[in-house]
Amino acid sequence: QVQLVESGGGLVQAGGSLRLSCVASGIRSPMNSFGWWRQAPGKERELVAQITISGRTNYAVSARGRFAISRDNAKNTVYLQMNLLRPEDTAVYYCSGVDILSRATWGQGTQVTVSS
Repeated sequence: QVQLVESGGGLVQAGGSLRLSCVASGIRSPMNSFGWWRQAPGKERELVAQITISGRTNYAVSARGRFAISRDNAKNTVYLQMNLLRPEDTAVYYCSGVDILSRATWGQGTQVTVSS
């Protein structure tokens, strides 16, 4: 069974940084793509960043220039480095993985809280 487990969330002051990690287990080959999403209270889940197996990335406008997504295929891990955090970045952050058969798996989420 494929599982994604996020870690690295927490409480940080505005302007600070956090690094989220997401480890995939139960897979036989690297995920075709990984994504980081977030959902704030009362809002819909939104895509923050994506990365393909070849390393091509895509970012939400709000994340460009502040966040960086990367992956280590040998460790089946995807990262999200978040810098210059703002209170509006407060949300539960979710990792998603899509395999070569286009099957998606979600992690359980990790809370990020940015205080002003």
